[in-house]
Amino acid sequence: MGSPVPFEYRNGTFLPEVGLWLDPRRKSPLAFISHAHADHAGRHDRVIASPETLALMAARGVRQRDSIPMAYGEESELNGGRIELFPAGHVLGSAQIRITTDSGSLVYTGDFKLRPNRSCEIAEIRQADVLIMETTFGLARYRFPPLEETVGEIVAFSRESLEEGAVPVFLVYSLGKAQEVLSILGDAGFEVLVHESINRVTRVYREFDRPLPQCACLDEGRAEGKVVLFPPSARRPKAIAGSAPVRTAAVTGWGLDPSARYRYGCDAVFPLSDHADYDDLFRYVERVNPQVVYTLHGYAEEFARDLRTRGVEAWSLISENQMELPLDL
Repeated sequence: MGSPVPFEYRNGTFLPEVGLWLDPRRKSPLAFISHAHADHAGRHDRVIASPETLALMAARGVRQRDSIPMAYGEESELNGGRIELFPAGHVLGSAQIRITTDSGSLVYTGDFKLRPNRSCEIAEIRQADVLIMETTFGLARYRFPPLEETVGEIVAFSRESLEEGAVPVFLVYSLGKAQEVLSILGDAGFEVLVHESINRVTRVYREFDRPLPQCACLDEGRAEGKVVLFPPSARRPKAIAGSAPVRTAAVTGWGLDPSARYRYGCDAVFPLSDHADYDDLFRYVERVNPQVVYTLHGYAEEFARDLRTRGVEAWSLISENQMELPLDL
């Protein structure tokens, strides 16, 4: 096992040639932040990120005092190397990074999705010698159904609930999933009410000219005849729909699990994700055509094993025997 481009993995990926951390968990001198979800967007001494990611971080209470905004496709020199950001297709502003040094080239994906998006940029792919990729859905059972099928089910659930006098409430993350479902529902002609945290993020999307349907903030007891978007982690008011009954649905890639409806305590679960599924993970590797692949998140060890059965050198960075160890380099 070896990498043509030197890096270390210790609570994040560190590139010693250019002094850059990639999505580190701990405060770092210089960090690339791939997107604005809370598990990636920490505070650091200095941050490289897309302008959209920096704006979303600020809207969610994480303001960086020293930042280097980089637009997609822009190249910049960094400590003797070159870096470029390009779309990841995960949420607004989500970025992959390609680092080129005298040792070779490395692409780090962060979270990504290859399927088309209604609410954010479409992912792009760059070739590299080394690929470090997320593998959230890196098991063969995670193959998402056709997008139009899932969209049709979300629309049908909303329409049937309203026809029966109930208020459909979709449990969606405030950043990314909420805007995608808002686009689906708005395009289908529904009036949509959203939690304040979703509205705050959606305003940033509009500031960056993303064409989202109109929505209004949820007022307790005034949701009859409308569809509601609500974060899973927020406390749901008892009178969210006044006197009308409520039907809840979770929107998540984990909806493919047979027990998902019971785990989320919902009437329905729809497998719509902002991550790549198992087949798209393979397609991505084929198109990057790296010398070696390192996997992160989710089923990293299992997906690395499956890559090796296809003749690709691949190793998990989060396996027990590799966690916290430098990779040489």
